[in-house]
Amino acid sequence: MRLLLIRHGRTASNVGRLLDTGHPGAPLDDTGLSQAQALVAALAEEPIEAVFTSDLTRARQTGAPLAAALGVPVRELPGLREIYAGDEDMSPDWNPYVAVLDSWFDDPTNSLPNGENAVVFLDRFDKAVAEIAAAGVECAALVSHGAALRVWVPARAANLKPGAARAWRLDNTDVIIADGDPTSGWRISKWADQDIE
Repeated sequence: MRLLLIRHGRTASNVGRLLDTGHPGAPLDDTGLSQAQALVAALAEEPIEAVFTSDLTRARQTGAPLAAALGVPVRELPGLREIYAGDEDMSPDWNPYVAVLDSWFDDPTNSLPNGENAVVFLDRFDKAVAEIAAAGVECAALVSHGAALRVWVPARAANLKPGAARAWRLDNTDVIIADGDPTSGWRISKWADQDIE
């Protein structure tokens, strides 16, 4: 199957550089709403049969115009949420959060106080993707979050190394294209505007 992994549209927290990882999270701002609408035309050539999003407000709002254009419901999966920052949620200082994500190569059990570790995050995201694959569609849109996609995609893609995306851009409503399935694995052909071999 094909997964179109989409980062949500812009929010005030993005503009303010706030570490917004909790539920329900900030809604899309006016730019984010326009970005979500623009996805309809941007993905018009893809044979999308289903739209799945995390249950955070910004992800659901990002998927809504696409789902409406396709005449399908937005299906919310909490497993697609952002990696939770715990006590650092809504902090303007991203450094402790990024340091923990970087540390997962050596210690996947590391976390911020009351935050998630790699074992918990990957397990819940894997289960959500397995649920999408079990829906029986050939092409699905999946709306999630920046850190979640940067960690999960390289961890599960056969043609990427874990951490490969550390320096790659993933702007609001950028799309990653993955083909495969949870059993045999995934191959990435596109990350935002760059083709992947």
